[in-house]
Amino acid sequence: MNYRAFIAWRYLFSKKSHHAINIISGISACGVAIATLAMVCTLSVFNGFQSLVADLFTDFDPELKVTLAEGRTLKANDPAVAQLRNHPDVEVVTLSLEDQAMVVRDGHQVVVTIKGVDDTYSQQMNLPHLLYPQTEETELPLHADVLEYAIPGIQLAMQLGLRPDFDPSLLIYAPKRGERVNMANPMGSFSVDELMSSGHVFQVKQSKYDANYIITSLAFAQRLFDRENKISQIELRLRQGAGIRSVKRDIARQLGPRFVVQDRYEQQSDVFRIMRIEKLIAYLFLTFILLVASFNIVGSLSMLMIDKRADIQTLRNLGATPGDVRRLFVLEGNMISFFGALIGIVIGVALCWVQQQYGIISMGRSEGSFIVESYPVVVRAWDIVLIFFTVLAVSALVVWYPVRRQIGKDIFE
Repeated sequence: MNYRAFIAWRYLFSKKSHHAINIISGISACGVAIATLAMVCTLSVFNGFQSLVADLFTDFDPELKVTLAEGRTLKANDPAVAQLRNHPDVEVVTLSLEDQAMVVRDGHQVVVTIKGVDDTYSQQMNLPHLLYPQTEETELPLHADVLEYAIPGIQLAMQLGLRPDFDPSLLIYAPKRGERVNMANPMGSFSVDELMSSGHVFQVKQSKYDANYIITSLAFAQRLFDRENKISQIELRLRQGAGIRSVKRDIARQLGPRFVVQDRYEQQSDVFRIMRIEKLIAYLFLTFILLVASFNIVGSLSMLMIDKRADIQTLRNLGATPGDVRRLFVLEGNMISFFGALIGIVIGVALCWVQQQYGIISMGRSEGSFIVESYPVVVRAWDIVLIFFTVLAVSALVVWYPVRRQIGKDIFE
């Protein structure tokens, strides 16, 4: 430890001639600690919501999705499908066809997304968790003999006034490919088919799916949309322990630029982009609050330098340059911010742990109004590191210029 650090350390904890200086120094450290605590808690709550949304999407979105870079459909027997089936890290390959259609039921007309999947889809999704009523079956009830079954989202079922075991069947209309609407007979321009009740609806607690999707068999979707032997996407489930990022890069390299390979975050890029922007804005606002709180350190250093005028003169007589003395007080300010940041991080992490364990701060009093009862919190090491160095950088920036240009001017010259 050099003499500047030693003296700064003594100044930080030693008793001053004016007790108010100790109080102001403590207030400065507390201001930095409170701003740091706010940053830890706020960013951890954003992490919690992001993790919550990711978990909800996990139940419906595949680990990896492969689509065409250009065009909407490809053949179900495309060589790419065989490549994916033979990939050592791919456990389940599901062929899917999605397109929009219109459902007509008791005077209700709703535009929906029909998702046709093959029989391997039950291995992609968490059946007992998604279906209502819950079932112990391991296979999706999508078709039987000549009958085709529908599993609508729960919000869509409520909108259409459907029970899980609805009767009669749903009429599904889809525009015929390559045909113009005949105004004399508009319904003649639509392909019409029907779906029976599977006895279940699904719920992933996301309106994007629950209010718009109907899951059915791939054969039904191909017939309805006149896309025989065509699919719009390939959904992949990886083997246990396989790294999603590495497998994604390997598959993208094998398939080439003709295909796009997306993980779950990329499939919901719009949602997570908005959440990242919100988190960034919160971080910037809290950094500004930290900047204001750090100006308390300047007042503390100003009074300390006046109090230690005699010590400064002694250091000058012993050969210390004005730059040495200025650096001493800059280091003093950095120490105040360091301990303030440390205290704020410790208390902030502790509060986040308490929230995780006991859910003290609830989302609201109305039971069932929210997906979770209390604010979700996830503490990430990278956020803690970012906050710590942000506090040090902001405080050093605030302290450096006043000490160098203003506070010490009358003392050194």
